[in-house]
Amino acid sequence: MAESFPLHVRLKQAGPIPLAVEFSCADGELLALIGPSGSGKTTTLRAIAGLYRPAEGLVASRDAIWLDTSRGIDLPPHQRRIGLVFQNYALFPHMTAIDNVATALGHSPRGARRDRARELLSLVHLDGYEERRPAELSGGQQQRVAVARALARDPVVLLLDEPFSAVDRRTRRKLHAELAELRRLVRIPIVLVTHDIDEAADLADRLCVIDQGETLQIGTPAEMLAAPAGSRVAAALDLPTAQSDSPV
Repeated sequence: MAESFPLHVRLKQAGPIPLAVEFSCADGELLALIGPSGSGKTTTLRAIAGLYRPAEGLVASRDAIWLDTSRGIDLPPHQRRIGLVFQNYALFPHMTAIDNVATALGHSPRGARRDRARELLSLVHLDGYEERRPAELSGGQQQRVAVARALARDPVVLLLDEPFSAVDRRTRRKLHAELAELRRLVRIPIVLVTHDIDEAADLADRLCVIDQGETLQIGTPAEMLAAPAGSRVAAALDLPTAQSDSPV
């Protein structure tokens, strides 16, 4: 059954944003959603997080059903054990790094929140930056605070929406390495939205190509780059159209 997967997603609607998306993600796996702008990648992420409700759909994590429109189930975001890192990080500008993380620890005893927030900032290599506000942090440091805050919820799924788009190439490479390290520590399904095929191929175990809200193909980066299933997949992967005729 779909519920037995660490994460299973099935979304469908004709509009206003067309969706015909289905995929699963395993523990410790990073699945990259890739496709052109406006293809439905971020909408899919928002539906998993409970920030958008599709006309039809199922979002399940093991035995927990977060969304099942056929049964009238639609848990609000705070009842879904999800960590979400937004493209713009969405940090509170008036709060320090440690307070930004502590705000996500409402489920923990009040007296333990700052200590736990400090541990999470250390996990993302921000020792010594606890009392700085977002304006005093670089883009890469803000991204690390956002990741620490997402992990503060003790998530069973981590969602990353274009998390590296606002940093320079050198910082991006460093953050890629840190994400690879983090994956080994948390061992939960991670879904990454990106438009950058090189980034997706570098980070992901599997790619899920989405175009016009539809899942076109899922496979490892090597499989997808060698045998894209048609011209739409080839275009999404920035490959010569001739390669799209390769067998799947």
